[in-house]
Amino acid sequence: MNHLLNVSSSPHARSSVLTRNLMWDVVIAMIPASVFGVYQFGWKALLVLIATVASCVLSEYVFERVTGRPITISDGSAVVTGMILGLNMPPEIPVWIPVLGGVFAIVIVKQLYGGLGQNFMNPALAARCFLLISFANQMSSFTLDGVSTATPLSFLKKGESVDVAAMFIGKIPGTIGEVSVVALLIGAAYLLAKKVITIRIPAAYLLSFAVFVFIFGQHNLTYVLAHLCGGGLIFGAFFMATDYVTSPITPRGQILFGILLGVLTGLFRIFGGSAEGVSYAIIISNLLVPLIEKVTLPVAFGKEAKKS
Repeated sequence: MNHLLNVSSSPHARSSVLTRNLMWDVVIAMIPASVFGVYQFGWKALLVLIATVASCVLSEYVFERVTGRPITISDGSAVVTGMILGLNMPPEIPVWIPVLGGVFAIVIVKQLYGGLGQNFMNPALAARCFLLISFANQMSSFTLDGVSTATPLSFLKKGESVDVAAMFIGKIPGTIGEVSVVALLIGAAYLLAKKVITIRIPAAYLLSFAVFVFIFGQHNLTYVLAHLCGGGLIFGAFFMATDYVTSPITPRGQILFGILLGVLTGLFRIFGGSAEGVSYAIIISNLLVPLIEKVTLPVAFGKEAKKS
């Protein structure tokens, strides 16, 4: 009898990696972009980041305390949400607006649906879209060296030329965390090296977007590179589209998800009224993840695939 196998419910494959380890790795990966944003835009950017993270953590603690749920702020997910939301804010925005966004992200999008792992869209991006709709002027007002100006993508949409090198380094107006491609790629390399994310979604996203922009935009490399370096595309591809909860788990599904993101972002930027499109593309694609997983789920061992 001692040689009989014990049968238990799934999951049968387990990992020693904890949720809080993954979350704090993401926090570490966002530090280069955060440091550059504060260096570029000054203490106001730091205040926005601190206030947004604090509002997310406090909102999660208060909600779980009031509803009698286990306190989960130590897992770092609220900090990640706060940092992503804060890095998506203009540096000169009144602090109470991102604070309101933090409350919306945690309470409305995350906790009301059951907490971490139950939300159907990225909380930080849902909050950003909420703020874009509610406070359009404040969310689209950007400064550089104290001077109000439009972003490079806005000039690009008007047919004007932009400095791609400055966009790559980060000497441009924009949100706190999106401006420096170099800083974002350093963080992305850390996530890939730690195997927190895979390259499938970012690669499919960026490649499909580049092809779309080349076909339907201007047929030159500089134009494509400017689109790749602007508007938080790199930030979205590596830090937001790869969210475990709101992205597909199947390898084919992740590639399909990335292609969908690239096409939607291209549609918004080339044919839409706004110069941006990353946030809305990710939110819409999040809603389609159950369908993507349904059509890309591999057939279970021992079962025959359905014939079309």
